[in-house]
Amino acid sequence: MAAPHTLVLAVIAAPASGIGGFLAGPGQQFILLGAIAVMFYFMILRPQQRRAREHAARVDSIKRGDTVVLSSGLIGRVVRVEDKEVGVEVAQNVTVKVVKTMVAEVRARGEPAPANDAKS
Repeated sequence: MAAPHTLVLAVIAAPASGIGGFLAGPGQQFILLGAIAVMFYFMILRPQQRRAREHAARVDSIKRGDTVVLSSGLIGRVVRVEDKEVGVEVAQNVTVKVVKTMVAEVRARGEPAPANDAKS
């Protein structure tokens, strides 16, 4: 039987294999880092850019009479459309001026909002 210190030296001197061997060189680490960056782009950045483009298209297509939901949760009807702002009627004869980018959702004209109470 080998002495304990000889066995430890043999384990330390043993060549790396398996997953540790894959990450041994700087080239392999660079490839792994590049793969993580590509996955990050396709799983996070690209879908976020798509959602931003869709939101910009919806905001640009706002017209008078549309029902909109603001980022604060207010629901109102568009009564005036300007270059960067819209006038939203949130109650009868109550109009607020809102920056277009704060519109979270544009509902089609005449699309009813779901009711929570049953009317007889």
